[in-house]
Amino acid sequence: MKHSSPQGHKGTAASPPMMMGPGGGGPGGGMGPGRGMMGKVVRAKNTKATLSRLWQYLRKQRKSLILVIILTSLSTVSALLGPYLIGISIDRYIIPRNYDGLLWLCLTLFAIYVFGAALSWIQSYVITGLSQRTVFELRRDLFEHLQKLPLPYFDSKTHGELMSRTTNDIENVTNTLNQSVTQLLTSVLTLVGAIIMMLSLNLWLTLLSLLIIPLAMGMTGQIAKRTRRFFSGQQQSLGELNGFIEETVSGQRVVKTFNHEEKAIEDFHKINTKLRESGNKAQILSGFIGPVMNVINNTSYAMIAAVGAWMAIQGMTSIGIIVAFLNYSKQFGRPINELANQFNMIQSGIAGAERVFEVMDVKPEFDAANGGKELGQVRGEVVFDDVSFSYKKDTPTLKNVSLTAKPGETIALVGPTGAGKTTIVNLLTRFYDIDSGSITIDGEDIRSLEKNSLRQQLGIVLQDAYLFSDTIRENIRYGRLDATDEEVEVAAKLANADSFIHKLPQGYDAQLTAEGGNLSQGQRQLLTIARAILADPAILILDEATSSVDTRTEMHIQEAMNSLMKGRTSFVIAHRLSTIREADQILVLNGGEIIERGNHQELLAAKGFYYNLYTSQFNRAV
Repeated sequence: MKHSSPQGHKGTAASPPMMMGPGGGGPGGGMGPGRGMMGKVVRAKNTKATLSRLWQYLRKQRKSLILVIILTSLSTVSALLGPYLIGISIDRYIIPRNYDGLLWLCLTLFAIYVFGAALSWIQSYVITGLSQRTVFELRRDLFEHLQKLPLPYFDSKTHGELMSRTTNDIENVTNTLNQSVTQLLTSVLTLVGAIIMMLSLNLWLTLLSLLIIPLAMGMTGQIAKRTRRFFSGQQQSLGELNGFIEETVSGQRVVKTFNHEEKAIEDFHKINTKLRESGNKAQILSGFIGPVMNVINNTSYAMIAAVGAWMAIQGMTSIGIIVAFLNYSKQFGRPINELANQFNMIQSGIAGAERVFEVMDVKPEFDAANGGKELGQVRGEVVFDDVSFSYKKDTPTLKNVSLTAKPGETIALVGPTGAGKTTIVNLLTRFYDIDSGSITIDGEDIRSLEKNSLRQQLGIVLQDAYLFSDTIRENIRYGRLDATDEEVEVAAKLANADSFIHKLPQGYDAQLTAEGGNLSQGQRQLLTIARAILADPAILILDEATSSVDTRTEMHIQEAMNSLMKGRTSFVIAHRLSTIREADQILVLNGGEIIERGNHQELLAAKGFYYNLYTSQFNRAV
């Protein structure tokens, strides 16, 4: 859509996000801080499915994965050779006092360990690139999917909660891939290799060592089962905290105006406490795994040492074999212990990936199966025929609304808050779809049109002007990205913005702060009008752009709006009724219905609802 003010729900390519005013535009608006998810701890729904979907990303890095497997295998083999050579050195060189042979074997061991260290460094280098490329694609797919989601989805989520999924949750996946993939490979290969080497040394001692496996796996499984839900809750609380911080910082002026600093601190403390409690439970419980595994491993080590010593005394084996076997038993126990210690990261990564995939599973607004028609040259005739709509079931917002806007006409929508004015705009733009009736543009039902094609013909100037942290030139160019600098400046002149832009130190290249905070409200509004002029839409929607400015600024904005509306079908949501006196039709809404229609003079003469609105606003009889 060609739009002038992508406010509020930032970044949806499918739809210029609008800031819905009180009473209109959404089913209750977005969730504020401290609501919606408070007290709710989400369990991991399907760990197996999450891992399967992560594998779909990892498998694209097949060459790197194969290289990691080869490097890990060679590194593991070099590590497994050490204990075997140490055992040989004891039996063949130390006990017989063969110092020449011992020197040669020590040099061999040194070379093996250096070789293993080099392999480990290369392996770390490769796995870092692999994980970063994998997460790059995951993050890209998530952000692209966010651009395709319908506006109602953003109405139901806080900005911070969505930001948490694109940052914190993705970062947890990165950390898990960086550390856990190689750890898993190394641990599996070390376990298998250690068992093979132990079997080659002594069958009975190997069987004794294997007794720890079921005990270790049982303990690890029980603890992991309980920690998973706490890590999910931790991520949920973190997203909630991000949402609260984002909203509080953005609304700092309101917080200070109403002296609610203490309340903001109190609310933050509640959410922060919930996050701390979830984190404590997850970390403390998962922290049991390491000490428990150490006790199991050390007990096994002591048993092997005792039995091995007895066997050596009985002449059933040699001292060198016992030493080698004890080293292998440590290598055998270490992978289990390391995996146990990795469970907190693994569970956090799975929880983060699951939350990412939850967003990616939301049905996009632009479905490939949409099959809509392209909207060609638009004359601008808009017809609502018996349209009804409700944001919530059994709570109608619009009831049997019918209207006709002829090409080039200006249609004003007036009425009290919650009457349904913004809803009409939401339906025309297909931010929401109607429940019954039809809406047509030049005779084409908008439900049969491809949404991008529809929105390219629509332009919106919102009451709350939104500007990006970029130059003035690029903010205007947002209306049409291929516009030249000359076209940008022509649009600014038509919007009465050129004069104040030239007074700025850097003119059109002046850098704006977040949301254009270094400009006045009127200046920001003129820039959004310039953006809409540059977009050159066939149908224009104006959500009263002059309601929050002084009278002099209002005159400049009204002049710019008149230039913008010239020759276009326009829908004006009016709060100041003085701005719509020249409208071709004025539709008066109340309770979701059109209760009066006509031009300004006709409605005043009827002395009905519009007459009462107008006279009460100007505090005078007509």
